[in-house]
Amino acid sequence: MHPMRRLVGGKLLRCGYTTGVCAAAAAKAAAAMLADGRLLDTVAIETPAGLPLDLDVVDAKLGDGHASCAVRKDGGDDPDATDGALIYADVSRAGPGVVIDGGEGVGRVTKPGLDQPVGAAAINSVPRRLIEQAVRSAGPDDGHGWRVVISCPEGGQIAAKTFNPRLGITDGISILGTTGIVEPMSNSAIIETTAREISVLAAAGAKDLLVVIGNYGEAFARDQLGLDFGGASGLAGPGRPGAVMSSNFIGDAIAQAAANGFERVLVVGHLGKLAKAGIGMLNTHSSVGDGRLETLIACALQAGADLATLRRLQESVSTDAAVFVLSQAGWLTDSMRVLSCRIQAAFDRHSPASLELEWICFAKLNGAFSVVARSPRSQDLVRRWLHA
Repeated sequence: MHPMRRLVGGKLLRCGYTTGVCAAAAAKAAAAMLADGRLLDTVAIETPAGLPLDLDVVDAKLGDGHASCAVRKDGGDDPDATDGALIYADVSRAGPGVVIDGGEGVGRVTKPGLDQPVGAAAINSVPRRLIEQAVRSAGPDDGHGWRVVISCPEGGQIAAKTFNPRLGITDGISILGTTGIVEPMSNSAIIETTAREISVLAAAGAKDLLVVIGNYGEAFARDQLGLDFGGASGLAGPGRPGAVMSSNFIGDAIAQAAANGFERVLVVGHLGKLAKAGIGMLNTHSSVGDGRLETLIACALQAGADLATLRRLQESVSTDAAVFVLSQAGWLTDSMRVLSCRIQAAFDRHSPASLELEWICFAKLNGAFSVVARSPRSQDLVRRWLHA
C-alpha cells in the first residue's frame, strides 16, 4: 500500500517511503519470522510521522538461528537514486538489547561531523530507533536481544550517484529518513504551491510571515524559538503571523511575500542552506550549486583565521563539522560575523525596501542546534510575534 499522495501545484503526486522505513520494516518482518517460524509476505509498520504502512516482503528466508528478508524502496514521484532498491535485514537472537550494523552496500562513516560516529554504519539515528522499536515489537520479551544487519546489494553502485563519497561515507548508501515519508519534489510545483499558500495567508489578513527552510527549519522555529503557527502551512489572520515552508526556494518565497503585501518576513534555516546565501544563492537546491564550505572558508579567511584552521575547514564533511572546527579554533564568532554581512547583503539585493526581512541561521554546536548568525532585529521580531 502506497503511503499517500500529495497535491503539488495542481498535480497529484505519489509520496514514497525512506530507506529507514524499508530497513525497519524488513527487520520487523525478519524478527517476526524468526520468532514464529513461518515466512511472511507483508509487514505492517508505522512511520515516525505516524502513518501506517503495509509493505510487501521480498526474498524471505528462515535459516539456522536467523531470518532475512527485504523491502523494496519506493521513492514515489520524487527523483531518488535509491528508488527500487532492495533493503535487506538479517536478524538473529543475541544478548540483551538491540545491536544494529550495516552489511553489504550500506556505507561506513570515515569522517567526523555526520549523524553517526566514525567507523559506524551509515544508518542514521531516527532509522536506528525505528529498527529497534520494530524488532522489539515483533517477538516475545524473553530477556534476549536482537542483532540486526541491514544491507543493500546494489548500494555500492547507487552510492556513486549520491554525495556519500564526498561526505566520507564509503562502500554504500546511507539509511536515512526523519519522517519516513519521501515527498515529491517537483520544483515548479513546490514554488507554485508556496505561492498559493502565501496568497491564502495574505487573504486572511496576515502581514507577517515566517519562512522556514525544510523540516529542520520548522522544528527549530517551533522548539527553540517558540514559533508554532499550526505547522508549516499555518493559517494566520489579522495581527497573527502565518508560516510557510519554502524548501530550497527562499528567493521565490520572499518575492511572493512582497507581491502579496506582507510587511515583515522572518527566514529561519540551517547553516547548510543559509551559507549558500552568503554567495548570493537563494535557491539552495544541490542541483543548482553548492559552495557551502567554500563560503565558510572565505568567511574564516576574511576574519583572519590561520592556515591550519582553513585546511581543517576544507576537510570538513558538513557545515556542522565546520562549525565545530571554527569553535575549537576560536574563530566561530568572527567568521559568523563576516557570514552575517554576506547573507544580509544577499537578502537586501532580493527584497524591496517596503519589506522588513529578518533571518536566523542555526547549526549544531556542542551537541545541540543553536543560533550561529542572525539579522540585527530578528530577536525583536520573534518577541513581537510571541506576544501577538
